[in-house]
Amino acid sequence: MASHRRPKQPSRTRVTVLTTAAAAAVALSSQAANAAPSEKPNKDEVKAKVDALYEDSARATDRANGAEEKVKKLEKEIDTIQDQVARGQDELNTMRDSLGLMASSQYRTGAIDPSVQLFLSSDPDDYLDKASTIDQLSAQQVEALKKVQEKQRTLAQQRDEAAGKLKDLSETRKTLAQKKKEVQNKLADARKLLNTLTAQEQAALKTADTRASRDAGDRIELGNEVPASERGAAALAAAKTQMGKPYVSGGSGPNSYDCSGLTQWAYGQAGVSISRTTYTQQNDGTKIGRDQLKPGDLVFFNSLGHVGLYAGNGVIVHAPKPGAVVRLESMSTIGTFQFGVRV
Repeated sequence: MASHRRPKQPSRTRVTVLTTAAAAAVALSSQAANAAPSEKPNKDEVKAKVDALYEDSARATDRANGAEEKVKKLEKEIDTIQDQVARGQDELNTMRDSLGLMASSQYRTGAIDPSVQLFLSSDPDDYLDKASTIDQLSAQQVEALKKVQEKQRTLAQQRDEAAGKLKDLSETRKTLAQKKKEVQNKLADARKLLNTLTAQEQAALKTADTRASRDAGDRIELGNEVPASERGAAALAAAKTQMGKPYVSGGSGPNSYDCSGLTQWAYGQAGVSISRTTYTQQNDGTKIGRDQLKPGDLVFFNSLGHVGLYAGNGVIVHAPKPGAVVRLESMSTIGTFQFGVRV
């Protein structure tokens, strides 16, 4: 006869674990069911984020431009110092040769003394410190020795200066590389955002920007305001000839520009040298308020994130952003006005 056994009941611990797991599964299922699907940013939101990234990349570009200018300056200074050291070493060698000839002449005539031998042996500084021997030297020898000593000091200082500048150059090159990478990353982020839009949405954004630029140029009235100066008028006229050329990060003309590259180039055509970046161009003249602006003045926006040339009637000519061209545009559409600078 078959044996009928009562089924084994699960332990209290097992029941608790199973109950907890089931409850968690139910809770997760409920959360998943109630969670809102991730919302894709619309065209206007993408544009706002992209514009912010472009503004950040412009600041990073300016820092990179500044580092690049410093690299060029340091390279020239180092070349100059190294040339001076080379010439100085040649002069020092000539001095030593001359003193050697003087000593040889004394030796041949039997007139050389131990003090001259000491002088020729090693260190002129140590030699001059030995006051007891100086009176044994001729005035000509003392003067020659002092010149050697002075040249040695000069060469040591120049070598130290070159070493310091070489270190600065190395650090500046690192900064330049970092800033260029930052620019590339910002632009890559902007491209990724734009790629979240459909082809039609991207085309619409581009068309709207192109139309805004064209319409602005067609309808903008610059008025007859008197320029700040002849050079300001010349710089503004030069900038207008570049309208339609593309914005390129780091561009300084004549084929493409970033914002400060355009202003530097324009003033260069007027015979005036200004610095390369927005944060240095702010110091290239006298700061003025909005109501003082005249055609040719530099105009700064967004915490030194952007610069253009005032063209009159609240309008500037500038290189706006990646994907855009040099154009006239109302200051009201650009961002927060900071100040003007009259060069």
